[in-house]
Amino acid sequence: MNRVNCLIVDDEPLASNVLEKYITKLDHLRLVGKAENAVEAFNLLNTHNIDLMFLDIKMPQITGIDFLKSLPNPPMVIFTTAYRDFALDGFEMSALDYLLKPISFERFLKAVSKIPNPPVHKQAPTEISTSDRAYIFVRQDKRMKKVFLDDILFIESIKDYVKIITKEGSILTYLKMSYLEEQLPNRLFLRVHKSFIINIHSIQTYSASEIEIDGVIIPIGRHYKQAVHRVLNALML
Repeated sequence: MNRVNCLIVDDEPLASNVLEKYITKLDHLRLVGKAENAVEAFNLLNTHNIDLMFLDIKMPQITGIDFLKSLPNPPMVIFTTAYRDFALDGFEMSALDYLLKPISFERFLKAVSKIPNPPVHKQAPTEISTSDRAYIFVRQDKRMKKVFLDDILFIESIKDYVKIITKEGSILTYLKMSYLEEQLPNRLFLRVHKSFIINIHSIQTYSASEIEIDGVIIPIGRHYKQAVHRVLNALML
């Protein structure tokens, strides 16, 4: 059986949980991830093989329709929304279907029955290499900005935002530090403090209590010391 890898993109937890429950009832569907906004969704699309996206239309910062238009190689899409007025726009984007909230299981079944058999799988994203550098997209000034992972020096949490310090400058974006920690590869990045994630290869000097990167002194948090020192000791000759 060709299982269909699904992604839910919805900022409403109740609606997202309903879709998750429906997906898990069907053997030919597999839930790969859930995102609350376009930034999270874009990063999941670049790190996972997604066949079908359940995409909410009304989301903060960017609509589902505008997000879909920005994708160079989008997966199949089923739009979900509480607003009937968006139906025409949804079908003009060649969506498989358009589900109006609250979504019944019967209506959900009708929508997923339109998935071609077998589904067309997208090529899995490649790992970082000399010819294909790994990257993420983050939102800056109402645009999605590509950030290469090996350009990042460190990341600082500032309340509900994070400041990504790169070789070219800094980027302030609305993201959770915990989400970035999960998405960034641990072979390259290390959480050293509740407010800091560093690129291991950018370390210039370090001591028992702090790390220096590009002339900036970054503290090592008390709760992170053991894990940080284990990594730092592994770097010693």
